[in-house]
Amino acid sequence: MKPKTITEKTNLHPRNLDRFGYNFKQLIEDSPELEAFVSFNEYHIDSSDSEQAKQTIDFSNPEAVKSLNKALLRSHYNIQNWDIPKNYLCPPIPGRADYIHYIADLLALSNNGSIPEGHTVQGLDIGIGANGIYPIIGNAAYGWSFVGTDIDEKAIENCSAILKANPKLIDNISLQQQTEARFIFKNIITPEDKFTFTICNPPFHKSLEEATKGSLRKVNNLENKKSTIPVLNFGGHDAELWCEGGELGFITQMIYESAKYPMQCLWFTTLVSKQSHLSSIYKTLNKVNIVEVKTIDMAQGQKNSRIVAWTFMSKEQHQKWKFD
Repeated sequence: MKPKTITEKTNLHPRNLDRFGYNFKQLIEDSPELEAFVSFNEYHIDSSDSEQAKQTIDFSNPEAVKSLNKALLRSHYNIQNWDIPKNYLCPPIPGRADYIHYIADLLALSNNGSIPEGHTVQGLDIGIGANGIYPIIGNAAYGWSFVGTDIDEKAIENCSAILKANPKLIDNISLQQQTEARFIFKNIITPEDKFTFTICNPPFHKSLEEATKGSLRKVNNLENKKSTIPVLNFGGHDAELWCEGGELGFITQMIYESAKYPMQCLWFTTLVSKQSHLSSIYKTLNKVNIVEVKTIDMAQGQKNSRIVAWTFMSKEQHQKWKFD
């Protein structure tokens, strides 16, 4: 039973391992280097709460965030060696885990209510980045296998180093560089491929300038002061943060391309950060004659987000899909 003094983060998925907050005592035991970044939250004034609830890190400090990620991956997912190059995206683990858990719930709908597990469930991660977080969590939590793609050669190289440093991942995660930046599924999905799902956290911004402004806004909110230096607490390389057309342009392209592989993937999915993009996304989905679309609300830190999932297959085809 969880201590009553710890506040449950009800905005996180019920199976999220961080639903009751970060257990810094345990994290420091597993990763002693994290201790240097942990302090007591000066704004926490409720003396009845536990010591755990009062501890925190400086989320505006990139090194602190990376150290926390390393500790979470080690404690929760038995990833002993994980690192990313400077200025690459350092994703918040709880939010990434939520996406994986909601995908599991989605797949259960096509599997008589039971979450399918094991390596025969194969995901395609569009934009795996240098961190490889989605496949790492998906494999640890459910035993799924993944193909991870990215247009950035350095990101692929770093992911490859993570796999080599954690041999249990090698047989379950493969990597492929997308050689043509204007495409998403083309060059990746071959006629022989069958994916259970796709997963994607698309670039949000339309330009480097817009991305820099967004990063400054995030840092200023975290530090509660005005800054003009674009230090990213969660980092982010150009291809991870922006693309022509921004989030909406990327997702629109993804939808049109998905229509060329209607029977090769059970569920296509993507994160959608901006709610105002939904109406346009639904219109595009209608143009490609999808059979069903689902929108799954989720929270990531201080902001709300959602997953949009679509399929070209009928209910009968879903029931016939082989998960094992």
